Amino acid sequence: MFSQTLFHLGPYEVCFWNIIILALIVFVSILLRRVVHRNLKRVLVSNNIQIEGRRATRLRLLSQSIYLLAAYAAIYSFSVNNENVSFEDFLTYNLFTTKWLSLSFAHILGILLIFTLARMLVNFITLYITRTVKGRTHLDAGTSFIYVTIAKYIIYVVSIFLCLRVLQVDLTLLLGGSAALLVGLGLGLQDVFRDIFSGFVLLFEGNVKVGDVVELYSTPDGVPVVARIIKINVRTTQIETREGNILIVPNNKLTQDLVENWSHGSALSAFIIDVSVEYGTDTELVKNLLKKATLSHPKVDKKEGANVRLKNFGDNGLDLEIIFWAEQTWEVNNVKSDIRFEIDRLFREYKIVIPYPKRDIVK
Repeated sequence: MFSQTLFHLGPYEVCFWNIIILALIVFVSILLRRVVHRNLKRVLVSNNIQIEGRRATRLRLLSQSIYLLAAYAAIYSFSVNNENVSFEDFLTYNLFTTKWLSLSFAHILGILLIFTLARMLVNFITLYITRTVKGRTHLDAGTSFIYVTIAKYIIYVVSIFLCLRVLQVDLTLLLGGSAALLVGLGLGLQDVFRDIFSGFVLLFEGNVKVGDVVELYSTPDGVPVVARIIKINVRTTQIETREGNILIVPNNKLTQDLVENWSHGSALSAFIIDVSVEYGTDTELVKNLLKKATLSHPKVDKKEGANVRLKNFGDNGLDLEIIFWAEQTWEVNNVKSDIRFEIDRLFREYKIVIPYPKRDIVK
C-alpha cells in the first residue's frame, strides 16, 4: 500500500514512502540550518568577531548551503521505488515541449540560479556604494539611492535576457512578432512611457533625490504642497506631506511642472508673516515689537535680522509684513506659529489692537 505509485515527479514515480522521506529531509535541513547558524553566531560573538558586511554574507551562504545538500539528498531519495536514479536524468527531463519552448528542471534551476546571483550582485553593489558614499563628503544618501536603483534595473534586465537565453527563446523572432503590438501599446500608453522616461531623467540628473524637501505648485486645488521625497520608482514617486500623508505622483510632475527644491541652493530662505493693526497705533512701537517677537525664536537667523514693512493701508487697519530669514526647515510652519503666538502676547501686553471687519447696520 505504501509503495503504490501516487503520482509522477519528472521521470520518477512517487509513493507514500517518498513523501515521508522528503518531509523528513525538509524538516532535518531546516533544523540543521538553525543549529548551524545559531552555533556559528555564538562562536563569533563570544570571540568578539563582528558579523557585518561580508562576514554576514558568508555566514548566510554557509547556513543556506544546507538546503543545496538537502535538494541533492531529496533527488536520490526517489531510489526507494525507482531504479537508476541520477541527478542528471532528473534535470534533463522535459516537463513540456512546444514549438517555441522546451522546459525542464534544468531550465528552472538555471532561472533560479540567475535571479539568485542577480540578487546577490545587487546586495553586493548596494553594500559597496553605501560604503563609498559614507567615505565621501560630496555624496549623500540620495545619490547612493540613484546609483543603486540604476544598477538594479540594469542587472535585472540583463537577468531577464539571460533567462530567455537559458530557455533558448529566439529573441529576434519575439521582437519581430511583437513589433506591431508594441506600436499599438506605445500609442495607447503614451502617458505611462512619458512617466517612465521622466523616472530615468530624475535618476540620472539628480535634481530631485530621495530625502529632498520640495514644494509642488501644480496641484488639483492650486495650493502649493511641501513634501519630502520618499522613493523614486520607474514610473511614480512617493512623497510625504507635512501631515504625514503618503502621496504617489507621476514622475512627469517633477520634471515638467514647476518644482522648488528646498534642499538645493542657499541654506537660508526668506519667510513672511502678515499682521494688521488699527489706524492710529504707534507704528514705531509695533515695528519694534514685531522684530522682538521674530528674533526671539531660535530658528530665526540673527545675522540677517528681521525687516518690517508697511504693506498697505487696508480697509480695517494698517497691513504690515514681517520678513525674516531661517533655514528651509520641514517645520517652518511651526516656526511661524510660534512667532505669531509671541506677537499676540506682546500685543496684548502693550495694548496693541488687531482690527477686524466692522459693519454698521442702518435701520
